[in-house]
Amino acid sequence: MKFFMITNCSELAKFSIDSGVDRIFVDTEILGKDLRQGHLNTVISRHTLEDVSRLRPSVPEGRLLVRINPIHDESEKEIDRAIEAGADILMLPMFRSASEVRLFTTAVGGRARCNLLVETAAAAADLKACVEVPGVDEVHIGLNDLHLELGLHFMFEPLASGLVDGMAAILRASGVPFGIGGIARVGEGLLPAELLLAEHVRLGSTAAILSRTFHRQATSVIEIKEQMDFSLEIFKLREAFRQSSLCSPEELQAAHRDVQKNVQLIADSIKARKAQ
Repeated sequence: MKFFMITNCSELAKFSIDSGVDRIFVDTEILGKDLRQGHLNTVISRHTLEDVSRLRPSVPEGRLLVRINPIHDESEKEIDRAIEAGADILMLPMFRSASEVRLFTTAVGGRARCNLLVETAAAAADLKACVEVPGVDEVHIGLNDLHLELGLHFMFEPLASGLVDGMAAILRASGVPFGIGGIARVGEGLLPAELLLAEHVRLGSTAAILSRTFHRQATSVIEIKEQMDFSLEIFKLREAFRQSSLCSPEELQAAHRDVQKNVQLIADSIKARKAQ
């Protein structure tokens, strides 16, 4: 299981890698994000390609992921700059068709790994064609924007509804490695990390992003150390994943039913609050 840490701080990036994080995630996506999420209680990163260059010496080769903007008129130039800055993996957000994926992989031209962030209904519906595009190396299913576009109330509703199951089946059949959403600390989160990790095992997912609740939005090593034993919490996630890997299919299905029940309760509660 790979865990990604979102940061543009060189010191925090090195500390995270040394503490057991697999990838550093620099988030330069900004086009359209304020419109989609500006009214919500979400963190919109303001990272830049200059941050990628700064972090490059602090991150081992192969482990620096950069989310670029959705396909736009200047995508080829942006992709060139991201690779020149040192990106090992480029993540394409908010795509809706295989033609956009083809533009992305063609522009990358094998110079970096290509990660598709599936977070639109159209991309989910056309996923098979998208992952068949030459040059696609991996996929991440983004639950936040996906649930917003679907008009749902809680981020994990696509996981409970079976939508993610369908996508995971396509990805397993294709042989393309994939991850799903974010993860909080063991014992924390609206949905406990243990339950979510069991879902990763059940679905075949091998990656998750450390959520802002995992590190309490810390932006420096000092802030991290003040409020948690970071390496211990990463170890706890790995151990919970290992334990879930030992479960029988029946036990994993039972955990999935718990997820469905909890998601429904949370979604109903959010819906009720919005109606007041």
